[in-house]
Amino acid sequence: MLFGRPKGGRGERLRKALEDLGPIYIKLGQLLSTRPDLVPADICSELAALQDSVPPFSSAVFKDIVETSLRGSVLDLFQSFDTDPLASASVAQVHAAVLADGRNVVVKAVRPGIEKTIRKDIALMYTLAHLLNKYSADGRRLRPLDVVKDYEIVILDELNLQAEGANASLMRHNFDGSPLVYVPEIYWPYSNENLLVMERIYGIPVTNMGDLEAAGVDLKILARAGRGNIFHTGV
Repeated sequence: MLFGRPKGGRGERLRKALEDLGPIYIKLGQLLSTRPDLVPADICSELAALQDSVPPFSSAVFKDIVETSLRGSVLDLFQSFDTDPLASASVAQVHAAVLADGRNVVVKAVRPGIEKTIRKDIALMYTLAHLLNKYSADGRRLRPLDVVKDYEIVILDELNLQAEGANASLMRHNFDGSPLVYVPEIYWPYSNENLLVMERIYGIPVTNMGDLEAAGVDLKILARAGRGNIFHTGV
């Protein structure tokens, strides 16, 4: 049987394939999208959509997560709360909101049921790693089991938003007053293992080279600083 040529360019086809495979593979695509030095421009541009354009889950479910985590009504906790997601990624989803005191924030919650999906994918990766280790001549050199183990630790750690908030707070403390890095404040009264509420800040993604140049950013300094985004506190 003859099959027609898949629709879309190679970058679009790869992006869709990663989306279909699930969160771990989406994470791989996100990583590749930040390496224009290694990945062709057309593929890199398409994979960049994986950073914050993964199909969202229900806003009603997101609201339930917020209200369960904070033990209160969204109407009482926030002055305003956007029902449309600000961004939707492989592991978590983000909505914009305004606290009761008028501070602009973003609210992040982990996708429901994502841990079960991740553990199934990790189990498959371990199976492939065992096969590679046993049958490939490069198995011992590549140490696939160690690679999967490291990745398992990293991605499961992302499910604990309290740990993420603690890391961000520590980084904010360490870079306090720095002219190069600005780290948003974590609002701990509204944050826990399942929910993260932080100061909303604005910036230019490092992949938007034209916008960076238009804003007068010195790309050499940016490269030396090793930063992922340029942040500023204005709208």
